Amino acid sequence: MRLADALGELLSSDRPALSTREAAALWRTEEGTARRRLRSLSEAGLVLALRPGLWALDRELDPFALAPYLTAPMPAYVSMFSALAEHGMIEQIPRQVSLVSLGRARKIETALATFEVHHLAPELFGGYADWKGGGHLASPEKALFDLVYIRAAAGGKAYLPELSLPAGFERESLAAWVDRIESKRLRTITARRLRELLGESGSDR
Repeated sequence: MRLADALGELLSSDRPALSTREAAALWRTEEGTARRRLRSLSEAGLVLALRPGLWALDRELDPFALAPYLTAPMPAYVSMFSALAEHGMIEQIPRQVSLVSLGRARKIETALATFEVHHLAPELFGGYADWKGGGHLASPEKALFDLVYIRAAAGGKAYLPELSLPAGFERESLAAWVDRIESKRLRTITARRLRELLGESGSDR
């Protein structure tokens, strides 16, 4: 198969990234053959090797779009500092992309960015929407909740001296997520810290 034809079939999947196994299925060939073909495409500058077994079909792909592919088959979305920055709630741009997933917590290095994956229980997973560039992005409220809760669960504290709330920020949404926390201790700590942060941020801007 010519590289142009191989790339055309990959692009027909209409996905920003795929695994070697998925490429093999699309090409109806063995994984070893698919791997060699993908390497040739990468050497030709037509795809980008993100990490072993994962490839981007767009070399300028925004890292936010990668979340579902990095933790598959477990779902994931961009949250915490990364989502807060995207929503304009903090000024500093994080070096790493923060993901929340039902999968295990870990760090993932790719050719585009470094990702910090944080685990959440199913009852606390949610509060995100499709992102413009692909993948999923936490709402302003959920990004703040995830940060405070995950830090509290790890025995730490989130510091956001420059926090700015966007117009339409729904404080009631935070309370609803706090109510889902099973541990009474963590529920109390998270609620208190959220009140502190919201008080420090002043009125919505």
